[in-house]
Amino acid sequence: MNPLEILKKYFGYDLFRAGQREMIDTILEERDALAIMPTGAGKSICYQVPALMLPGITLVISPLISLMQDQVKALNEAGIHAAFINSSLTDVQISKALQYASQGLYKIIYVAPERLESNEFRWFASNTEISMITIDEAHCISQWGQDFRPSYLKIIDFVNFLSYRPIISAFTATATKEVKEDIVCILGLKSPNVLVTGFDRENLYYQVENISRKDNFILNYIKEHSNDSGIIYCATRKNVEKMHELLFKNGVCVTKYHAGLNSEARKDNQDAFIYDRSPIIVATNAFGMGIDKSNVRFVIHYNMPQSMENYYQEAGRAGRDGEDAQCILLFSAQDIMINKFLLDNKELSDIDFEDAELIRQRDVQRLHVMENYCHTTNCLRNFILQYFGEKTNQPCGDCANCKKEFTEIDMTKEAKWIINCVTETKGRYGLNVVVGTLLGARRAKLKEFGTMEYKSYGVLKDSTESMLKLLITQMIQEGYLNQTDDKYSLLKIGNMVARLHDESTKVTVKVHIEEKDTISSNTNKTRQKSTDALTSAGFELFEKLRQLRLEIAREEKMPPYIIFSDKTLIDMCVRTPHTKMEMLQVSGVGENKYEKYGQRFISEIEQFTSENPGRVISLESEAQEDVKDLAKEEKPVSKRNRKEEFHLTSEQAQNFTYADKYYITEIKEELNNLRDPLTTKQVTNKSILEFLFKEGLLKEKQIEGFGKTMLTKEGLEKGIKIVEKISKSGTFYEVFIYPKNVQEIIVYYYTSD
Repeated sequence: MNPLEILKKYFGYDLFRAGQREMIDTILEERDALAIMPTGAGKSICYQVPALMLPGITLVISPLISLMQDQVKALNEAGIHAAFINSSLTDVQISKALQYASQGLYKIIYVAPERLESNEFRWFASNTEISMITIDEAHCISQWGQDFRPSYLKIIDFVNFLSYRPIISAFTATATKEVKEDIVCILGLKSPNVLVTGFDRENLYYQVENISRKDNFILNYIKEHSNDSGIIYCATRKNVEKMHELLFKNGVCVTKYHAGLNSEARKDNQDAFIYDRSPIIVATNAFGMGIDKSNVRFVIHYNMPQSMENYYQEAGRAGRDGEDAQCILLFSAQDIMINKFLLDNKELSDIDFEDAELIRQRDVQRLHVMENYCHTTNCLRNFILQYFGEKTNQPCGDCANCKKEFTEIDMTKEAKWIINCVTETKGRYGLNVVVGTLLGARRAKLKEFGTMEYKSYGVLKDSTESMLKLLITQMIQEGYLNQTDDKYSLLKIGNMVARLHDESTKVTVKVHIEEKDTISSNTNKTRQKSTDALTSAGFELFEKLRQLRLEIAREEKMPPYIIFSDKTLIDMCVRTPHTKMEMLQVSGVGENKYEKYGQRFISEIEQFTSENPGRVISLESEAQEDVKDLAKEEKPVSKRNRKEEFHLTSEQAQNFTYADKYYITEIKEELNNLRDPLTTKQVTNKSILEFLFKEGLLKEKQIEGFGKTMLTKEGLEKGIKIVEKISKSGTFYEVFIYPKNVQEIIVYYYTSD
């Protein structure tokens, strides 16, 4: 089978995502590879598909037990034999797994890096054909990475131990330029194909709230999102316990996770979250790596993380199914102190002194970046992308800062006084001393340092501390000032300060006026969701399919999302499959999953349609149809480059093929065949029906609490007819037939010139 056939057979997808096919082809050409792809981009497919095509075994080196277990469960569910080797197994179980692997039962084996040193594993590796070694979470090998793990350095010794060097492939979601270079160098990748697909997750909405009453914010947010699953990250165990207790007392179904719990409690709580028994989990950053729960709708950070790498990885656990999700960071000045304390007490005893100092220095740099992120008034998405080295052209228009109204204030005079004050300090003091001096604060420390005698003391007393800190943050970003990476960061004059001598140079600061929309109510979201395709009847069917999935998950003792994702269930509602062939067209349904579960879902769909004759379950959304266009044209188009609403030119309208009678779907298809698919959205059944309602040709009537479409007197006069049809399940339902004159009215309505 070729890669696309494997993708369809085992994973149920028709097309590869961006970068996947390139990585697969690279591996099949027996070249080393490094892929940096955002969370949810499908990194695992990049090595799992070629692993099934290579002659020997693929070893996947992974850092966490939970990550291995989830991946192996998902592979076995897809009909792919896989196993893991780690400390959760007994010696007998490990020996049995290695025996089965050597006999060819497994094509993919997940292994912890520590296991590579064991004599038993090395004997197995010496006597088994290993085609590829894949390093997952590859940033863990770099001391510049935020999750450096000394155990990852054992990978090099293991590769050198083998008599034959296999293909080496490495994957990570977050890597700066330095980390990327480190991975290539340390792993000794030979002429690798290094692919960076881009870090943007367009379905994630970023928001920073600079507030002190964080508890109230979270309580209100969860109240307004009571049906959603989410993660709340806290910097300390104490905050996890406090937040968990607060939510529990307020009736929230919540669990918790931190290193202070014993391993059994951590596993039970993690499973409660994954299996949807507790949709909310409060956790430290010890939780989450390798958790592949696809329906996490929000990630809230109660405290500012220590680095952008950590933040993007943790926030990226939201919206892995591609649906809209929110990433909210609650910031207060205390967060900086908490993180400085944690970094000061970071365990580096196993690392050489010089290396430890470099790591500490890098940690302080990262903390500065996060502080700047929390203060910036510019596009939050672009801030993140630029940090990872991705160029951006314009604000995204879809983050909290882009949704706010700002006014620009000229603060050139204040900026010059700040430079004057830093010059007077001779670079010996930090942010708080400089700001306190400029405000004329009465503090013993300022008197001790002698800054009360400065010329700049009190010159900006009419300003505010928050405004001056915002201005200084911007001046650091623009190069007027530098902030050192010492334990106590000092402010020094930057390389760009000479620009302030030019009278034409202005330093302006953007200040928030008011929110355009309210994030908690979701009214600021304009992007369409997959669920937009579902009517009220469609949502009822969706809930029934979710209940069936939960029932199967409990029978199989595995997370519901491994059975089918929400996105797959929504596609079932849209397509309402009644046969095996139709079910295999549903995104995410492979042959193995169909054999195990397909018929039960078909039966549920047939029962629902039989009990609800005549009810429309779905109307194809424009967002879905845009995706179909892209697949047909095979040309990448940014989600933000929106197409024009459906319309026809006079020339296009003249080519409409009229018939004596058309169903509404046939009219829609004729119209869409005439448009330019690169510039114009498709018309939908819903849009045409809305026009016919507006023209008074159709109307809706409530019958037993349900809306039913009826023919009006005007519609009858125009020749619209109703005919009865019978579904595959034997249910009678009604459809409308539209004559040529009604077709002409519809075409005229959509013609723009």
